[in-house]
Amino acid sequence: MRVSRRGVLAGGALGGGLLVAWYLMPRAFADAMQAVEGEYKFGAWLRIAEDGVVTVAVPQLEMGQGVTTILPQIVAFELGADWRQVAVEPVPVSGAYANVPLAAKWAPLWVPFLPGVAEPKDSLIAERFAQSNRFTATADGTTLAAYEAGCREAAATARAMLAMEAADRWDIAWEECSVESGLVSHGKKVLTFAELAADAAAQDPPDPPPLRPEFAAERPLPGQADAPIVWPRLDLPSKVDGSHLFAGDVRLPDMVYAAIKHGPVARECELTAFNPAAGYAIREVVKVVKGKRWLAAVATDWWSANRAVEAMEPRFTVTGAVGGHAIEEKLSRLLKKGTTHRIGEIGEVGNPIANPEIAVRYDVAPALHATIETATVTARFVGGRLELWMATQAPEQARIAAARAIGIALGDVVLYPSPAGGSFDRRLEHDHAIEAALIAREVGQDGGRPVQLVWSRWQEHLAGIPRPPVAAMLSARVPKGGGGIIDTLHARIAAPSTHFEFGARLFDNATRLAAFDAAEGKADAMVVEGAMPRYGIPNMAVDHVPVALPLATGRMRGNAHGYTAFFIESFIDEIAHKHSREPLSFRIGMLGGDPRMVLCLQQAARLAEWDGGVDQSGQGIACHWMGPAVGGGRIACVATARRDSGGVRVTKLSAAVDIGRIVNLDIARQQIEGGLVYGMGLALGSGTSYFGGLPSAQRLSDLDLPLLADCPEIAVEFIAGEEDPFDPGELGVAVAAPAIANALFSATGLRFRRLPLISEGL
Repeated sequence: MRVSRRGVLAGGALGGGLLVAWYLMPRAFADAMQAVEGEYKFGAWLRIAEDGVVTVAVPQLEMGQGVTTILPQIVAFELGADWRQVAVEPVPVSGAYANVPLAAKWAPLWVPFLPGVAEPKDSLIAERFAQSNRFTATADGTTLAAYEAGCREAAATARAMLAMEAADRWDIAWEECSVESGLVSHGKKVLTFAELAADAAAQDPPDPPPLRPEFAAERPLPGQADAPIVWPRLDLPSKVDGSHLFAGDVRLPDMVYAAIKHGPVARECELTAFNPAAGYAIREVVKVVKGKRWLAAVATDWWSANRAVEAMEPRFTVTGAVGGHAIEEKLSRLLKKGTTHRIGEIGEVGNPIANPEIAVRYDVAPALHATIETATVTARFVGGRLELWMATQAPEQARIAAARAIGIALGDVVLYPSPAGGSFDRRLEHDHAIEAALIAREVGQDGGRPVQLVWSRWQEHLAGIPRPPVAAMLSARVPKGGGGIIDTLHARIAAPSTHFEFGARLFDNATRLAAFDAAEGKADAMVVEGAMPRYGIPNMAVDHVPVALPLATGRMRGNAHGYTAFFIESFIDEIAHKHSREPLSFRIGMLGGDPRMVLCLQQAARLAEWDGGVDQSGQGIACHWMGPAVGGGRIACVATARRDSGGVRVTKLSAAVDIGRIVNLDIARQQIEGGLVYGMGLALGSGTSYFGGLPSAQRLSDLDLPLLADCPEIAVEFIAGEEDPFDPGELGVAVAAPAIANALFSATGLRFRRLPLISEGL
């Protein structure tokens, strides 16, 4: 009998006590960070070599967000290392690097029958789950929350051990030593890390670690955008000179290449016919591999493999093919009459609001991730052992899926992590790992040659898992004579239960069909996250209407905030205009309980030289908050946009950001700038419709993404804070669309209530 995760949990719940016992058992972790000759380990996070190089473990996927700089920076600061001698090493999955805050946040996905039992970020159950399952997923901006403390403690311990060794040689107390810039000193006596490392590693580590009184941080100052970079990115030089190796750059001896063709997007789809002779007629083809809903060809080069898979003309039997009209019809019907689940409420709000003064519908089309690098994985199966080279945000779950796909033990799967050429949460899915494992098993029968599977751009769009389509009805009650001040706000949002779908695929290795069934009808708080604004409105409520669709949906950068901010901030702007209120002062008047958001709005307005958003000015304003109830991240943005011969031209985005303590100012700025551009792409493009199970966007050019020439001037200022750091990666994504939509209203007098905005035409 296979003992599943949920089976053990359910048995524990029914048996009374096993649940606690299972999760509270002590854990021992495999040694994930190995030292080579001339190196000495200082715990699970760092090594110091005889040449003084400090190598820092990074258990998170580098996908452009700068994690391979942020964590080493924390270690270097706490250790007192010379930044020029710091290196980074991706490490295999291990319980030692468990992402506990993410496990706690996603607890409803892995323990759905006991809601809330593991959700607090300091939950011991979440900790044990993450450690036991070697859960190191990279998502939701949790890197610092998960790993800053561990990095600091490891570095402080190593610093003390270096000081102890130096103090023994100098016959002084180790607390008298200073450790800075890769040197241990006392007066005029100085020793390098290189001279101390071997003997320092044998010292008894202090308990508790002697942490420095201050955190690694940089303080923002106005006009600092062009200031010298204190902590330059470690991955930047290799990315600039082209030597940085992504998943598609893997090359192994005697390697062959696989191309694949998937069936249409449908509730059920099965490959039923193809012509293998046509594939083998191409001289370079070495293998044809059939999956349930896909066909692959393997050849000595990818282009020949792709020609072969097309030549075989695979045919599929389809049930419930996805069609754009059917999706919109079902969303509309259930938005009006579907079963409602209240997700959050302040005060008292009816469903619906009695006598709303204004009610507006907003819509969001499915959006594709548009990663630079399509799904790519290299696999080698030989002697019952599978090796995978791939970019994945959830490496242990990818290993489990690959092992189960070909019926081998998890211990026989080795995964070598590669950086991602863009992800935007697409690499949380592991369907390409399953396909590569199955293909490698077939190729392995012919001598164990490694095979690299690369999805074409068309297959990336066809078999990708988009952001969900959403329909929302926002209504408000505004008392007469109150100057437009809102008394009651209600958001009713119809959307698939996307995160329960995603959770079934990620944690249970469920098929897309099984994930549909697991999620159907469930109230999904994460699919409406961000719909409860910070405004001091006395009565507010957010309802979710689950919508079962044959279209698999998943996570995307910004996630629900990418559309809920659009709903709320567009709606606030509509109310302000209806009551002849200036949009900035209208928002500030409702933010008495959040002075830091007020400061963001004021700073953004100053940066943009805000003119009040008067008719035809082309300026629009929006703000948004993300994060826990205490702290979190705030952003305000002023967009300047106009109607252009090619559609829409965004000329400037001015943003003020509050993310608490800033660890690396340059990376934070990059993340906000990148998020704003990505959000602009979601606002003006990235969407697709479906006809007969096929997406209308077949090529990257079909997505109407902004080109380099389309990128606006971007001005970003940060507000200094001492709160726990908040990851800035998704703030810009959330605020861009409503700011641009409000700017277009100012420029054209037209309200755009659907994403992408120009899908309604100008």
